[in-house]
Amino acid sequence: MRITDVEAVVLRQSEVDESIADGSQDDLLIRVSTDEGIVGIGEVDSSPEVVKAVVETRGSHAIAHGLRELLLGEDPLDIERLWQRMYRGVIFYGRRGVAIHAISGVDIALWDIKGQALGQPVCELLGTPVRDRVRAYASRLMPDSPEEVTEAVSELAEQGFTAIKLGWGPLGAEPEHDIRLASAAREAAGDDVEILIDAGLGYGADAATATRVARELEQLGIFWLEEPFEPDAYEAYAELADAVEITVAAGEQDATRWGFRELIERGRVDIVQPDVTRCGGITETLRIAELARSRGVKTVPHAWKSGIIKAASLHVNAVLPDALFQEYCVADTPINTRLTVQRLPLEDDGCVAVPTGPGLGVELDPDVVAHLRVDGR
Repeated sequence: MRITDVEAVVLRQSEVDESIADGSQDDLLIRVSTDEGIVGIGEVDSSPEVVKAVVETRGSHAIAHGLRELLLGEDPLDIERLWQRMYRGVIFYGRRGVAIHAISGVDIALWDIKGQALGQPVCELLGTPVRDRVRAYASRLMPDSPEEVTEAVSELAEQGFTAIKLGWGPLGAEPEHDIRLASAAREAAGDDVEILIDAGLGYGADAATATRVARELEQLGIFWLEEPFEPDAYEAYAELADAVEITVAAGEQDATRWGFRELIERGRVDIVQPDVTRCGGITETLRIAELARSRGVKTVPHAWKSGIIKAASLHVNAVLPDALFQEYCVADTPINTRLTVQRLPLEDDGCVAVPTGPGLGVELDPDVVAHLRVDGR
């Protein structure tokens, strides 16, 4: 089997609110085609047009290529070798950031191809699955007022979620208001639902303020505090982690095992959150999780986009010995709710089943792709 094409397709809903942190308003869809008719799909949670350029650009020299030209004619089942080929091929401009984002989408599509070719779900190819269902946490943006928080949390709890994450929005602007919002969430959730808070980089590098807020969140019984600081504020992360008991989580902005090594060693976080569409794909997520496990750190994949990332993350969670949660984006956008035919629904006990079909186990809805596709490309 040989790769015959690598497509980077920009998807975007008709109106995008650039003021909010909702990456499900647009998407970069990856399709890898083969000479045997098998097509693998992946996606990238990044700036779509920028990633598209990384895929399609022509080469400049030996270590500055576009991904498409690196992959044409290659064996799609040789995923490890192709990961190294892509990484080496963009190393001049892409050791981190958008080039790794692009590699991530291709890597997901290659695993989809391999699973389809072998008639197995991706998790069966990654190792020995230790679970076929994963506890989900509903993931949504933080509303502006305590009253809106109460309504949002109550609604999600009624839907059957046993954990709810609220993030970004107003968090970080006024610490006392952050505490009021978290308190409203904790009260609305009741005793059987965990509350997770994602500060959305809101405290910059201000460890003192974050520590004060974190201690209040501890008293409320909040499960974790996520991304209180900007990604490179390692000293602030370490100061916070050493000062509080609440679990500190971070990493959705990071890429590759080398980037996560810094976060773990210098930031001393309790949980890392690699995003399979940004950190280097399924292949690199497993390496990151292995590194984290060796340092006593747990891995909870970040997953906010569509059914593609949900499926890919579920397959990873199926083989992680220490899996805690599946992030479950509840944004009411067509990319999140309708891009894949399979909707991966929440089950009665608050878990989501790992897909069992070949490959990722999800297929694109062609009508949704056609409707959201930018410029027909």
